[in-house]
Amino acid sequence: MSKIMGEKKLKISDVSNETGINRGTITRLYHETAVRVEFEVLEQLCNYLGCGIENLLEIQKDEE
Repeated sequence: MSKIMGEKKLKISDVSNETGINRGTITRLYHETAVRVEFEVLEQLCNYLGCGIENLLEIQKDEE
């Protein structure tokens, strides 16, 4: 998410204010520390940023 926001020159506060999504949620997504995210939030962000969900999420496999 940080890459997309950087390309669009958006700040966390801009995204929060314009989408109504909690700033803390956006901060965790931006810094890749989010543990869970509501589907509604992902949909709002995809629509706002003009991207697909695959641009926001990455599946990481646990190392054995």
